[in-house]
Amino acid sequence: MSTAQAEISTILMDKVADWLTQSALAGNDLETLVKGFCERLAAAGLPLKRVHLSFSMLHPLYDALGFTWVRGQGMEVEGFRKEDGVHSDRFLTSPYYHLLSNKLDHLRRRLDPSVPSEFPVFDDLRLMGVTDYMAFVHPFSGNTSQGMIGSWSTDSASGFSDSMISALLRIQNHLAIATKMAVLTKLADNMMITYLGGDAGRRVLDGQIKRGEGDTIRAALVMADMRGSTRLAETSGREIYIDTLNQFFDAIAAPFNRRGGQIMSFIGDGFIAVYPCERHRAQSETACQAALAATHKATARMMDLNLRRKEQGLGDIKFGIGLHVGNVMFGNVGLTDRLTFSVFGSAVNEVQRLQTLTKKYPHSVLASKDFASYCGANSWLTLGNEELAGIKQKLTVLSPDLSGALALDEDGALEPIYDRISDAEQVMLLHRDAARLSAGDPRKLQ
Repeated sequence: MSTAQAEISTILMDKVADWLTQSALAGNDLETLVKGFCERLAAAGLPLKRVHLSFSMLHPLYDALGFTWVRGQGMEVEGFRKEDGVHSDRFLTSPYYHLLSNKLDHLRRRLDPSVPSEFPVFDDLRLMGVTDYMAFVHPFSGNTSQGMIGSWSTDSASGFSDSMISALLRIQNHLAIATKMAVLTKLADNMMITYLGGDAGRRVLDGQIKRGEGDTIRAALVMADMRGSTRLAETSGREIYIDTLNQFFDAIAAPFNRRGGQIMSFIGDGFIAVYPCERHRAQSETACQAALAATHKATARMMDLNLRRKEQGLGDIKFGIGLHVGNVMFGNVGLTDRLTFSVFGSAVNEVQRLQTLTKKYPHSVLASKDFASYCGANSWLTLGNEELAGIKQKLTVLSPDLSGALALDEDGALEPIYDRISDAEQVMLLHRDAARLSAGDPRKLQ
């Protein structure tokens, strides 16, 4: 009797279910959970050739995570970004589209080489030796677009037996529970990092959640602001204003959120970023030089953006950047039940006023003498000593030579916008839209 015709061991499948529960309770991530699950199913005697699983996510940037496991080849992982688009012909003729658009829970097909393929993906699966295929949708709850969608494929000559299908349906429920826990854990990580930044998000997740909790740290500070935003908001529609603001942030802010930099918060049409460092010269030099390098890239990216806007008949986006270094308080402030995690202190006030001085001087980037002193042989123009509101001592203001910003390095240029959406991503977009329709959302499927 072939493996597919043999009875599937209930004991071994229960062991897989137990492992799923323990893995979820241990806080394992989705990749670890899904890969371990697939390998254990194969070890339990299920002749699976390929498993595909996608999980829709509540995430500001992505709609889903997708995993494709192939026996003997390991697993591939994809992140499906949040983007609207036109469904491809291949997707419109896929099993997933058929399953979702007809509100089916399962779809099973035997892959007979003598019969023309019902769906194009079956041609690819046949080349892998697949003989039987079963797709499914498993929502995590009735009123949300969060859920799991996937497919099982076998290369057994006799295909899926009833005992195999029964075992897969039972274990599918355990998988949904375990992965929902992993998705919720991932959701917490995503939200903390997206809204608070990497370091602040990790601190909050580690339990630093009480008002007043935090540290005093030394850091290079960056404050940036878009010019003319008030006028733009008054003369343009909401959509144009928000689109322009996002273009500005995409261009100028990205360099400050890598290589040691952390954007702490967006404040209206500006933001503050920090480069934490130790309280001695070597680390201060590293932090300030990293902030200055990011400033060069940000300036170049803004030049690139404004050239593109000019080609579209749009006006330039002007900006100001202040650079400083000093000690700041890094932690929670606010109400007992409504907190924000950011940086505070006199150095923050000083960098904010430096940024404001770019309205006075014909320079888009200004820095304090303390900041410039850590930047080595870079060329600086001293502009004068300024009395800053609320600050006793005058601050020497300098402007860096930004001629190097004319040469964009390989990661300085603006990345092109993706021009298409993957078939797997469209599965999750359709799943989300189908949930909207079932909830009475008037928007139609694309």
